[in-house]
Amino acid sequence: MEGVVAAVNLPQTVRVLLQTVGWRDVLDIVIIAFLVYRLLLLIRGTQAVQLLLGLLVIGALGAVATILRLPVLSFIYQNGGQAILIGVIVLFQPELRRALDEMGRLGRFRPGVVHRDLAELHREIAEIGLAIARLSDARVGALVVLPDATGLEEVAVTGIRLDAVVSAEVLQTIFQPRSALHDGAVLVRDGRVVAAGCVLPLADQVGGVGRIGTRHRAALGCSQTSDALVVVVSEETGSVSLAQAGHLQRGVDGPELARRLALFLGLPASERLHRMRRLRLPGSRPAPVRPVERS
Repeated sequence: MEGVVAAVNLPQTVRVLLQTVGWRDVLDIVIIAFLVYRLLLLIRGTQAVQLLLGLLVIGALGAVATILRLPVLSFIYQNGGQAILIGVIVLFQPELRRALDEMGRLGRFRPGVVHRDLAELHREIAEIGLAIARLSDARVGALVVLPDATGLEEVAVTGIRLDAVVSAEVLQTIFQPRSALHDGAVLVRDGRVVAAGCVLPLADQVGGVGRIGTRHRAALGCSQTSDALVVVVSEETGSVSLAQAGHLQRGVDGPELARRLALFLGLPASERLHRMRRLRLPGSRPAPVRPVERS
């Protein structure tokens, strides 16, 4: 009988609910769901997952203490709330920084690319690709950083300012083993070599990519804390890797590198389709992928 009454009242309940819930409530729920979704994507595969589970356990213990009226535990929770909040900020500092950085990128645009000439973009892609191909063939280690909306000025100040037009010869000269700048990273922005010998932050988490050397760890770290595309050449195997958004792609060949550079630098789709063959790197070949690389 109760089930029949509930079934009869269900349409009325739904109608009352729809009348009660306004567009502000729907917007509120959508925004919260989006933020929670982005938070889960941000901490996926990091130690923050375990930290979050630990905080949930602490919260559950606090709820139990309140329900069962446990005086000592309730006192600790009531008076230690601020300390817990500060601890959360300290523990989740890398994730909070990445979250704020992601929020800052919403709706971003790249004015530098909009006003750049197509021929200039083609030349930049070809010069970087040619330099990477030559360094890969010679098994000379290299680390090239191309920033996007984040200018990475804090990275540039750690190196030597050059402000030179990007070319294969300039990049090859910088990364020669006897060069004073070959150990650091090169920052290339808007067709110019901004700085060389730059120091990049090392990645805290490298799960899923196996054992990697310092150069690859630095590339991952830079891609985790910024929106840059980082090109890495291993000095042991000559293999080329790409790091972007915290992901490392190994064994990148010439056509794939040209495609990724064209996509990242904002080359129109029509130009990528019609001129991709011209951007293919001379002498490029699929690079071997090995589990351990000392870079």
